[in-house]
Amino acid sequence: MRLLSRVAERLYWMARYLERAEDTARLLRSHTHLIMDIPSGSEPGWEVLLQTLNAEEGFAENYRAANEINVLKFLMADNENLSSIASCILAARENVRTTRDVLPAEVWEHVNELYLYSREHATSSVGRRNRHRFLEQVIGRCQMINGLNMTTLCRDHTNRFVRIGHLLERADMTTRVLDAGIGALMNEERNPSTADPLIWASVLSSLSALETYRRTVGPLVEGAEAVDFIFRDGTLPRSLKFCLIGIREELAPMQNNKAALRVIDRLRRSLSRFDPHTAGRGEMHRFIDKFQANLLALGGEINVAWFLTEQA
Repeated sequence: MRLLSRVAERLYWMARYLERAEDTARLLRSHTHLIMDIPSGSEPGWEVLLQTLNAEEGFAENYRAANEINVLKFLMADNENLSSIASCILAARENVRTTRDVLPAEVWEHVNELYLYSREHATSSVGRRNRHRFLEQVIGRCQMINGLNMTTLCRDHTNRFVRIGHLLERADMTTRVLDAGIGALMNEERNPSTADPLIWASVLSSLSALETYRRTVGPLVEGAEAVDFIFRDGTLPRSLKFCLIGIREELAPMQNNKAALRVIDRLRRSLSRFDPHTAGRGEMHRFIDKFQANLLALGGEINVAWFLTEQA
């Protein structure tokens, strides 16, 4: 099946926006739980969420204090923030609306319902009273939409671009969480504290990997083991290795794929060579920065190869 490049691009971005909305909701849910569970004085500030999502500059343009309400409003409901949950859901809806002829009817119905739910409840859910329900609804509805795509789409170009967008966004969000969310814990000069296991558990929880980690690695959550698990466990759907393997599988059968495959293979080689057990904070930060730059380059190669041409 041949696919118009503009349709392929909208499918790709639909998947990216849905994944971004879901991952942001997971991150906010986990951080809220951490703040309530961690001993007073040991909790990270709310500004770490802005750092994780690279949203500090946009936040500073409209807000003065990085307190709980302001940060959550900006990341959940602010329409001026193009990466807020509400904005991502709106963008996903617009991409689905213009590609309805290649997607199951149920996908449009559920995405539109998610948009209507977000429009009605996002602002009123910033406070703690309604926040948990809103975030759970966003996560659950995004999972349902992804499940519909996975179980109903033919394994053709439509499915390929949806899956590529989905996995590329997931890999990007995983690196952001590991870099900004746990940066202080990777500092070699920092003495471990009793709060560290709670923070590491929160990081894994935000990536939906805590229970799997405990079954696979062990009940005690340790920094290097957690990073290695998120980086290189090929069976974990949110690990970097799993995402890269999946993207390569989708790119391999396509024409004009050589440049994108070179970037993928470069990412996979760097990931296999990196050892979190011997890396300090500086080395970890440099590795993730370079990895994110390569993910950005991969997105650029995908754009050039398939979205700037007449057909994909």
